Amino acid sequence: MIETERLLLRLPEPQDAVAAVEMLRDPETVRWNPVVSVVDVASAVEWCARGADWADGNHATWSVVEKASGGFVGSVSIHSINREQCDAEIGYRIAPPARGKRFAGEAVDAASRWAFAEFGLVRIELVHAVANPASCAVARRAGFTLEGRMRQSFVYGDGRRYDEHLHARLRTDPAPGDLGGW
Repeated sequence: MIETERLLLRLPEPQDAVAAVEMLRDPETVRWNPVVSVVDVASAVEWCARGADWADGNHATWSVVEKASGGFVGSVSIHSINREQCDAEIGYRIAPPARGKRFAGEAVDAASRWAFAEFGLVRIELVHAVANPASCAVARRAGFTLEGRMRQSFVYGDGRRYDEHLHARLRTDPAPGDLGGW
């Protein structure tokens, strides 16, 4: 478990399934970060179980919960972990009621700090569609530097191919909390 000022990052649990399916069926989530295998609560329970199973060593996934209310905020995952290169990627999803509260940046920062310490990573990458400026703001708030634009690099949930921004954070970069908070 990881704790921040406002959030708890913990292993996904079956009790997260109802909120998770609502988040994963939200049109904005479907557009930018779809999980086509989740169509109902039963498939969301399976999705939570896969997130909680870190046995393959390829990811570390958490449900993000607001400490004050206990409410489900979203999920964050360090994935595509390459231990030889000491790098990984990070992704996240935020439930519609939790958007605009800067929870995403806080969760991404916390998971990144944890991954640098626990896995000895040197670099974590965050990629998002250029057409999704909210994700660009999350990356900046979480201490990720914009490194460039990848042209026509990925087909998103709406079936369109988008340019993407590549952001990265190095273990040696100052973390947002070290610069005065959110």
